[in-house]
Amino acid sequence: MTNNEYRIGIVGASSLAGKELSDELGASSLAVSDFVLLDVEDAAGQVTAAADEVSFIQRLESSSFDRMDFVFFAGGAAVTKEHWQAARRAGASIVDLTYALEGEKDVLVRAPWVTDVLGEKTPHNLPDLKTPAVVAGHPVAIMLALAAGRLQAKLAVKSIAATVMEPASEYGRAAMDELHQQTVNLLSFQTLPREQYDAQVSFNLLPELGEAAKVKLDATEQRIRRHYAGLSDGRLPTLALQMVQAPVFHGYVLSLLVEFGAAATLREVEAALAGDHVDLVSGESDPPSNLSAAGQEDIMVRVRKDSGNGELGTRFWLWLAADNLKLAALNAIACATELRRLRPLGKVQ
Repeated sequence: MTNNEYRIGIVGASSLAGKELSDELGASSLAVSDFVLLDVEDAAGQVTAAADEVSFIQRLESSSFDRMDFVFFAGGAAVTKEHWQAARRAGASIVDLTYALEGEKDVLVRAPWVTDVLGEKTPHNLPDLKTPAVVAGHPVAIMLALAAGRLQAKLAVKSIAATVMEPASEYGRAAMDELHQQTVNLLSFQTLPREQYDAQVSFNLLPELGEAAKVKLDATEQRIRRHYAGLSDGRLPTLALQMVQAPVFHGYVLSLLVEFGAAATLREVEAALAGDHVDLVSGESDPPSNLSAAGQEDIMVRVRKDSGNGELGTRFWLWLAADNLKLAALNAIACATELRRLRPLGKVQ
């Protein structure tokens, strides 16, 4: 073992987010680390992979965090709330993908890609030794803030308004299973399961769900608004936002209307958006979709002018698509990489 290696725990390793995180860590700068996969008792003993190596998921206990350098919480919010203090006492740097630690004292919401675009890494908005944990920013907030930040750096952005198509996988396997079962039952004229959504989601688009739904669109909308506002730190336009539950399993698709204070050309808008983490799709190619974005690391973006004659316009439509699980995993790893400056040497020697 070298001094550059770390001991890394993934709590909720059997979840969709946990599996995606394990895969991405294997291709990251942290790949040479020692990985420990952890989960609740029901998932303990399962065989999975971490950093391209076969591994067993271990039962999560209070002693599981001994000698940990980093701990990613990627399972349920209740598990995070129950165990994060134990990880903190063990001296681990904590990255929360479950959003359970929002509102905890000195816990920051982070998206390093957005910080890089906005270009102001001031001490007050960066983790330090007093930061007990960071919450990985919501993927939609990252998509919106990254696009808005890039545009505002070169063009006068007046307003932005987004409609977000929400996939089932953002709420885990139970939501995906219910969407699948609704589809099967509809085709066979059977009663629909409604425990997760309390509504028919299959073959449907809904701006809100039933009162008894476990999936809370309103809570997700408010989280995206908070994360966008926190990441922008007052430097980006106010966000107008509409959430729609889509009958898809994976991938975010966003329709974003951007209004500029001065006329611009399509080429100028595309040039402003170009850069790391963005894959510009021309009008001659198939438009981005949740299917074409699956497995892609970049956010796919297509731009078109709203209306009017000539090349110039003040309103443009952006059609964005991204793999929600991969984007969340990549951002969590970027957060851990940012925290690494606080622990240049790991505990694994």
